[in-house]
Amino acid sequence: MRVIDALGTRCPQPIIETARAMRDTKISESIILLADDPATEPDLKAWARMTGNYVEVIGLAKFKVTKVVSKD
Repeated sequence: MRVIDALGTRCPQPIIETARAMRDTKISESIILLADDPATEPDLKAWARMTGNYVEVIGLAKFKVTKVVSKD
């Protein structure tokens, strides 16, 4: 599983890096995002709703993002 380390960066950078990584991710596959900006969780969840993907908080500053649909 691919891991994106966006620790220490500020939004929107973690979302931008996640969106780039999801382009190369197949449906039902996941990536792990490490991001400690407090704005990441609400922004990531909003991005997931808009793009049809799924986000799960799996730890402090750790998110699992699963590609559910193809928006290519």
